Amino acid sequence: MSDPIQTVAMRICDLRDIAGLSQEQVAERAGVPLEEYIAYEAGTRDFSFSHLFNIAGVLGVDISDLLTGESPKLKGYILTRAGKGLAFERRKAYQYEHLAYNFRDKKAEPFMVTVDYDPSGKEKPAHSHEGQEFDYVLEGHMKIVLGGNDVYLGPGDSIYYDSAIPHAMYAVDSDCHFIAVVIK
Repeated sequence: MSDPIQTVAMRICDLRDIAGLSQEQVAERAGVPLEEYIAYEAGTRDFSFSHLFNIAGVLGVDISDLLTGESPKLKGYILTRAGKGLAFERRKAYQYEHLAYNFRDKKAEPFMVTVDYDPSGKEKPAHSHEGQEFDYVLEGHMKIVLGGNDVYLGPGDSIYYDSAIPHAMYAVDSDCHFIAVVIK
């Protein structure tokens, strides 16, 4: 696995130790299968965003703490210029750019997300996390499988849902760019 994964794995392990929690406790509270959680801490498995988000919540830190090793510092407002958010790839078919990673005490996590078009139509594993989510399509077309239902969105379309419902996004015909806001 790559060095960034190892670094995030080390941060998770250290924060779990500081919190005085066992691997079993964090895995259970984050809704992650224990074997998968152990692989995350070992740095032998890449993180799904939803699991990383849930683990950060269990450990009582902002997701930025896990990704950057620094706590958000800004208060009042944060300005993020085009293409200058905190970029990270949590799954092969999704690229995220966190648009407010350095803002303290966020009540929501805003992201610019790109879903790569995969002409093979290969099924993706659904993921879920606490809270609610709002997705707004900027460019391209997206199919979101939400709790077994296929919902299609185009530019200007949006969807708001309980993010505890398992969901997976697919780009239709070409890459899809959308804004996702995860509300805690």
